[in-house]
Amino acid sequence: MKQRSRLLVYAVPVIVVLAGLAVYQYGFVNARREMASLRETGAARERALAKCAEMIAEKPELEKRLGALKEKRKTSASKIIEAQTLTLCAAVLQETVKSIITGRGGSITSERVEKAEELGKLRVVTITVDAALPDTRALSDILFGIETHEPYIVVREMDTRVRNFREPGELMVKLRLSSLGGGK
Repeated sequence: MKQRSRLLVYAVPVIVVLAGLAVYQYGFVNARREMASLRETGAARERALAKCAEMIAEKPELEKRLGALKEKRKTSASKIIEAQTLTLCAAVLQETVKSIITGRGGSITSERVEKAEELGKLRVVTITVDAALPDTRALSDILFGIETHEPYIVVREMDTRVRNFREPGELMVKLRLSSLGGGK
């Protein structure tokens, strides 16, 4: 019995120390790890909340910039011919040029549409117009009307000849004109 009590005297403190170590390892250390993880999660949530608050604070500035960009897009869109297809863009360009020429006393003798050129999302629509004009003043007015028109029309090529050398006055003009088209 003495030997058992001796064993008990040594075993009980060892068991208590081992139990204490197990409680420390699996209880206290894990609890500290969990607390650190919760603090990190809380800090990450606070950073995310701060970013959201910054984005909400920037909303009026972003809306203002969006409005400015929409206005800029609208003014840029007024500089190109908007139509469903390139054929309609060319037709709009022909009608515009025809109204400018006939409004200044000229007459159209022929019109041709050339193949459209690629320019990113836009297409360059080109037409060739042969016209008869009464005098050089009408030619000057027509060129001014074409160059200042919106959507923009560019004179790429111009050939001018006098119809009758003996009685100069009436001009034969060949114009190659281009404009930006937004068709498909």
